Amino acid sequence: MPSYKYRAIDSQGAERTGVLETTDNHQVTVLLRQQGLFPTTIQATGGRKQPADVPVGARRAAGRQFGFHRVRARDLMIFTRQLGTLLHAGMPLLRSLEVLGRQERNLALQRVIGSVAEGIRSGATLSDALSRHERVFNRLYVSMIKAGEAGGVLDTVLSRLARFQEKSRQAQGKVVAALAYPLIVLAVAVAIMAGLLLLVVPRFKQIFADLLKGAPLPPLTEAVLAVSTTVQQHWLAVSGSVLALMIGLKVIQRSSAGSRVVDSWIVRLPVFGDLILKAIIARFARTLGTLLASGVPILPALVITRDTCGNSRITSALATVHERVKAGAPVARPLEETGVFPPMVASMIEVGEHSGQLPEMLNQMAGIFEDEVDNAVAGLSSLIEPILILFLALVVGTIVIALFLPIIRIVQMLT
Repeated sequence: MPSYKYRAIDSQGAERTGVLETTDNHQVTVLLRQQGLFPTTIQATGGRKQPADVPVGARRAAGRQFGFHRVRARDLMIFTRQLGTLLHAGMPLLRSLEVLGRQERNLALQRVIGSVAEGIRSGATLSDALSRHERVFNRLYVSMIKAGEAGGVLDTVLSRLARFQEKSRQAQGKVVAALAYPLIVLAVAVAIMAGLLLLVVPRFKQIFADLLKGAPLPPLTEAVLAVSTTVQQHWLAVSGSVLALMIGLKVIQRSSAGSRVVDSWIVRLPVFGDLILKAIIARFARTLGTLLASGVPILPALVITRDTCGNSRITSALATVHERVKAGAPVARPLEETGVFPPMVASMIEVGEHSGQLPEMLNQMAGIFEDEVDNAVAGLSSLIEPILILFLALVVGTIVIALFLPIIRIVQMLT
C-alpha cells in the first residue's frame, strides 16, 4: 500500500505534517478532514510515483476533462441555490442530487452531480464527494459545506454560499465591464489606424508624387507618410515586439516576485487602480464573512481567503495577518499595519470583533465596497465614453486632414 506525506492546517492555524498509508491521495484527504485538518499538499512517498508538492486535487483535476463543456459560475450558483432550497424543503440529500442531476442541461455539471451522488451512495459525506471535483468546487465551497455538515445547517450554508457566488459574480462582472469598454475602443482605434496607414495612405503617397511633381508636402502630411512607411516596412517587427511583450508579462506574472510587482502596479494604476482595489477588498470581506458565518474557524478562514483573493499583494498581507492572529493578536490591528487596506476596513473589523459580530460586519463592509465599485463603474463609464470617442475621432481626423491638405494644394495648382 502506498504511503503519502502530507502538510495540513488544524483549526488553530498550526501546520501539521505526517505520513499516512492508504489506497490513494483522495483517501488521505478524507482521513485528514475526519481529524479536523485542512490539507494543503499531499506527496506520494511510496508505491505509485506522483509529482512532489502538488497541491491537493491538482492531479485529479489534470485528468478530468469534459470535452468542450465546462461548468460556468452561473450554472454552479443555480445548482447551489436549488440544492439549498430542496434540502430546506425536507428532501433527502441523495434524492435532491438525483433530481438536480436529471434536470441539469450543462453536461459537465450533470456528470459532476452524478459523481457526487454516487459518492453519497457509497457512504461519503457531501464535502468529501465535492472535494473530488476541485475544478468545480474550490476550497472555499468545500470548507463551507463541511462546516454546514458539522453544524447541521447545510441548507442555510448552501443558501449563503449561493448569495456569495451571486455577489462575487456581479462585482467581478462590473469591474470587467468597466475595463473592457476602453480596451475595445482602443483596439478599434488601433485597427482603424493600422488600416489607414497600411492600405489608404500608401495610395495617396503615390498620387501626391505624381501630381505634385516633387513639390514639398505639408509637415503634417510628411509625418503621416513617414509613420505609414515605417509601419509598412517594419510591421512584422512591431507585431513581434508587441507579442513578445505580452508573453513576457505573462511569464513574469507567473513567477512569485513578478506577480507581486505586477499586482502592486495594477492597484496603483490611475483611476482603475482604486476601482480594482475596492473590488478586491469587497471580495476579501465577502469571502471571510461568509466563511465565518458558516462556522469555519478564523485561522482556516484566513488561509482560504488568502488563497482566493486573486492578488499577490493582498495574499502577502493576509499571510502576515494569519501569522499574527495565530500568535494571539486580533484581526484588525495586523490588518491595519499591512498598509494595504484602508483605515475604514480595520476600524469596522475592530468594531465587529469587540461586538462579537465580525461576520455581519464583514458582510456589511463588503456591501459598502460593492456599492462604491458600482458608483465608480457608473462614473467611469460616463466619463470614459466621450473621452475615448474624442480620441478615436482625433486619430482618424488627423490622418484624414493630413491626406486632404495636399489635395487642396493640387486643386490650387490646377486652377
